[in-house]
Amino acid sequence: MKATLFLRSLGISFLSLSLVVSSCTKQHSEDISLNGQKANKAEGTADVGILATATVDANTVQQTIQGFGGMSVPIWIGDLTADQRTKAFSTSGIGMSILRVMVPTSSSQFAAEKATIDAAKGYGAKVIATAWNAPSSMMDGSYLRASAWGDYAAHLRAYTQAVGGVYALSPWNEPNYLASEWMHGTATEIANFVAAQGDNCGAPIMCPEPFNMDQTFINTYLSNATAKSKTLFVSGHIYGKTPYNLGSIGKSVWMTEHYTNSSISGNDWPNAMNAAKEIHDCMTAGWAAYVWWYIRRFYGPIDENSNITKVGYVMAHFARYVRPGYTKIACSANPSTGVYTTAYKSGSKIVIVAINTNTAVTYQSFSIIGVTVNSFNRYVTTSSSNLAASNFSISNNAFGINLPASSITTLVSN
Repeated sequence: MKATLFLRSLGISFLSLSLVVSSCTKQHSEDISLNGQKANKAEGTADVGILATATVDANTVQQTIQGFGGMSVPIWIGDLTADQRTKAFSTSGIGMSILRVMVPTSSSQFAAEKATIDAAKGYGAKVIATAWNAPSSMMDGSYLRASAWGDYAAHLRAYTQAVGGVYALSPWNEPNYLASEWMHGTATEIANFVAAQGDNCGAPIMCPEPFNMDQTFINTYLSNATAKSKTLFVSGHIYGKTPYNLGSIGKSVWMTEHYTNSSISGNDWPNAMNAAKEIHDCMTAGWAAYVWWYIRRFYGPIDENSNITKVGYVMAHFARYVRPGYTKIACSANPSTGVYTTAYKSGSKIVIVAINTNTAVTYQSFSIIGVTVNSFNRYVTTSSSNLAASNFSISNNAFGINLPASSITTLVSN
């Protein structure tokens, strides 16, 4: 605040300051208000400690995005309705492009998954399946018997054949979470199983799906060269862990399960903003996918009354507009205090997602390198609005916009 008063005493506006900071672009940045008109950003703008241009570099390609999705477990909480499937997977709804399902221990329950699987695939979604347990006849306490490996692979294959079109399969769910009631396993054991039986499970393998996205567990698994060669991508869950880059492991990384808070409504806006920041962090860590826990649950993206919640609208800011096959491109991750940005491209199309965690309107300037953009469609969600749409033009690949207080904004180039 003292710095702000000092600047004002000198007659220097925030706009002037932002132009000085971004002078290396030698381009003029306009503040576009929510109605598409120029605005004076010195008024009603947050006093931020850092005010710098977010540079989007389309020439610097990072990970390929595989999608955003959620979990359905009919044998635990009932299947999604037709309306809920449409709201989850269509791009007029949330736009999820990944469905995660459970492999039941009994073949009599395989059909419970199929209706939602078929609907999701109909919208172009990838289906990934995880087994919590092997059939009890193959288990020794909480562990899979080595003598039952072939039988377990046959069980998994029977499931994939029954439901059809499984993109990838995980034989274990959080095998390192020993407090759980589901099947345990060491990284070495799981790698040995995949090396021996990975080709017999009916679908490509996603492994090792550890709790905490435990890198030691992942690295130990990948040290088995045969298992690694039979693994389509690395998967894991971030409970208790801030997303981080796993380094050059030679595999795409998918975050296949998490939720922010199971005791708070999905319509609680601060909680939804936490989800927005979490997805941003996963993408910034270099990961290819983000999968929420239950699709339909009061704390999730769709509630029990089939309404898309605030968490769902936050997910839509990524899932609707950053489609499978888009690539993440270099973008200033935290250009201003409280502002977090990521950017993506498909051909010449650019998508920018900006999250403003500040409690006041915050002006953010942008500069784009590597592709020419003339205008954007803008979608904004706040505590009181959902995907409010507008558009604006830019010049010289530079612009600035006011980000509403506590909001998420997606910009899609035309």
